[in-house]
Amino acid sequence: MTRKKTQEGTSAIPGNLHVAEDCRAVSEVLARVGDKWTVLVVSTLGSGAKRFNELRRALGSISQRMLTLTLRGLERDGLISRSVEPTIPPRVDYELTPLGQTLLEPIIALGAWAAANRVAIQDARGRFDERSKRASRRVATPSARNTSLRG
Repeated sequence: MTRKKTQEGTSAIPGNLHVAEDCRAVSEVLARVGDKWTVLVVSTLGSGAKRFNELRRALGSISQRMLTLTLRGLERDGLISRSVEPTIPPRVDYELTPLGQTLLEPIIALGAWAAANRVAIQDARGRFDERSKRASRRVATPSARNTSLRG
């Protein structure tokens, strides 16, 4: 990837994110790691290997199907490993791979950022929504000048 020159105090970002191939690659990765259940599964596995039902209990409202799909996707992407012990019934454990471990830091950082900025974001949404309401009322009410031109 090429890097843009930076000004003092700014970080270098790739200059080719607009290239379709790079954009697709970034989108695919962000779709995986930005998924709600992925974040929760990776965070839960950050404390060590877990069995399927341990994960399901820890996550609460996730369905069996969604947990299965999430685990398969994470395994396919190399973020978790699945090990089966040939016991009766078979014991299946899931744990983060070294690649999955590297995802913990950004997930924790993003979670901390979200918690620290939640109130500011809610305030900004409130201001935006109020401006939008005022603007839509102005559009819905024809001005006196426009009505006098019709007559």
